[in-house]
Amino acid sequence: MSGRIACRALAATLLALLLGACASHIDLPTADAPLPRVRIQHSSIAPGNGGALVDATALQAGDILLTSVETLNSIGIRLGTFSPVSHAVLYLGEGQVAEAVGSGVRARSIGEVLDEEHMVVAFRPQGLQPGHARKLREWALDRVGTRYNTAGVLLQAPFVLNRRVCELPGVPAPVRHYCVSGMAFVQLGVSRNDQFFCSQFVLEAFNQAGAPITAADPRWVSPADLLHMREGDVPSIPAHQPLRYVGHLKYQPTVVAGEGGMH
Repeated sequence: MSGRIACRALAATLLALLLGACASHIDLPTADAPLPRVRIQHSSIAPGNGGALVDATALQAGDILLTSVETLNSIGIRLGTFSPVSHAVLYLGEGQVAEAVGSGVRARSIGEVLDEEHMVVAFRPQGLQPGHARKLREWALDRVGTRYNTAGVLLQAPFVLNRRVCELPGVPAPVRHYCVSGMAFVQLGVSRNDQFFCSQFVLEAFNQAGAPITAADPRWVSPADLLHMREGDVPSIPAHQPLRYVGHLKYQPTVVAGEGGMH
């Protein structure tokens, strides 16, 4: 009996470790920092955590908006990805955004996003040129009406859970990236790339504009992965350059779950 109890306790401990896994990175000593520093992947995103509230005039074409809304679907995505965000939106400039939702790719105003979402936080890819922004806009608007990648989202669910073993604390970054990539090839290789879910759409727009954010297949990347590509965080899927925080356009920490649009 004691052996069974010990096995159950061990299994529970391993499960808790996997579910709570946070990727880590060791910064080697430098002239300015003579001691090594361990950084842990984090999900803090409230404006009080060193952030700032801004309005839409602070945005530039090509900014990435990560959002959440208090619906059952959004809450489920956040719980499943261990993240405070559930949706990714591409800002096109001139007060317009494009996004992939359950009804397909659509364009709408930034005002509509701010009216609907409970949290909207903006990040900016580095090195984006006006030509890139123009191509982003043209490609995104040409895709309006394209169907949602439902199969890709369904495949993401087991992938997000299984890849936690790759993200255990202490796993070196090259090993973590190799592990996540290998698992993605096996579990997501059959997903379509002519339909889009939200973060896939955002990353494909940058690819088509000639300014890729990551070498990873867009079908592998969730809104949570985009969040961890920000400066100072530890990404599970690496970016070519970290995303810069622009600010929070909206932040309402209250939770009122209910029905709503698909993210």
